Amino acid sequence: MAADTDKFNMGRTEFVALMAMMLASVAFSIDAMLPALPQIAAELSPDAPNKAPLILSMFLFGMGAGTFFTGPLSDAFGRKRVVLAASALFIFGAGLAWASQSLELVLFARVLQGLGAAGPRVVSIAVVRDRFSGRQMAQIVSVVMMIFTIVPAVAPMLGSFIIDWSSWRGIFIAFILFAMIFSIWMMVRLPETLPVENRRPLRLKLLFAAMREMALHPVVRLSIIAQMLVSAMLFLTLMLVQQVYDQVYDRGEEFPYWFFVVAVIAGSASLINALLVVRFGMHRLISWALGFQIFLSGAYILFDLGGGTYGFYFFVFWQMYIFFQAGLTIGNLNALAMEPMGHIAGMAASVMGAIATVGAVAISGPIGTMFSGDERLLTTSVLVLASVAFACMWRMARAMHRDAIG
Repeated sequence: MAADTDKFNMGRTEFVALMAMMLASVAFSIDAMLPALPQIAAELSPDAPNKAPLILSMFLFGMGAGTFFTGPLSDAFGRKRVVLAASALFIFGAGLAWASQSLELVLFARVLQGLGAAGPRVVSIAVVRDRFSGRQMAQIVSVVMMIFTIVPAVAPMLGSFIIDWSSWRGIFIAFILFAMIFSIWMMVRLPETLPVENRRPLRLKLLFAAMREMALHPVVRLSIIAQMLVSAMLFLTLMLVQQVYDQVYDRGEEFPYWFFVVAVIAGSASLINALLVVRFGMHRLISWALGFQIFLSGAYILFDLGGGTYGFYFFVFWQMYIFFQAGLTIGNLNALAMEPMGHIAGMAASVMGAIATVGAVAISGPIGTMFSGDERLLTTSVLVLASVAFACMWRMARAMHRDAIG
């Protein structure tokens, strides 16, 4: 049951702003780093510049691993305690990265940052669920997510401004300040939303039992695999897109501004999905989105659309659809997987998010280090991943049909 809102001094507007800031720490920690990759590569790995994008992968890996345990830990020890501990780890990781003199140490620090970022990412939604229920909860989550979608659009520009003002190390100072602000704000203004009597002890046996149940359910299993593949497309694009702008099209300085335009347009996918999903269903929308990705990437490669006078603009459109597709698929895939798992919803959400994220990093990370100045590595990889994800959806349709007639 949702907490009694009369016990809280924090108004709804302030509450939404705090939750959005906590959730936005993830997007800020990823996208603000994009303009810094060339400078980091030049300073810390001049002989292997392709390793610099691992700064994104290692953060995502840490965040995915942390997602396994953050939800159950907050159920056992309370929301505020877990967020504050996670924020402290995030701040320590950012400080370590700021002081690092080697890429390897930066990568280790980014894993720590990712582990810490899992706290506010997971617990912010749990806090909303503690305090509100039903339509009120849905409304609050919608507003939080709407604010959250602004961050990826502006983060590269903000990162670029910080680099111009200081250096790539200044971005990690910004991460520290960001985490300190929402941590102190939460500590001072937000009471604990999970009473002691409602807490549940941490039981690893339940976690492993949930993983086994999800692995044995064909629709859930295929949804997680497809979500992993779609996330891998998104992560790989984030790893390489700045390098493509810079090395392929010589537009590195324009990158933050083009990224802003692309992110704002692609952000409409969530609204379009909300309008269409009731009419056409989750499975059909996912399949359509992946089918068009296969067509678009296939045409890009077959007709070499990335070259010539208008090649850059074709690539920008292709990039925009990667982000747009993510808005049409990831949420729907998560919902499909959650539908049969209502009896273990909280545990299932943690397991799904962790497996999909860690698996996506395992796929995208090695591919990203192979980039050598040709964007077709990216477009070809996306074509293959989209094709396998589409095959998963086809097999899922057969499994759902068997369940319906069985």
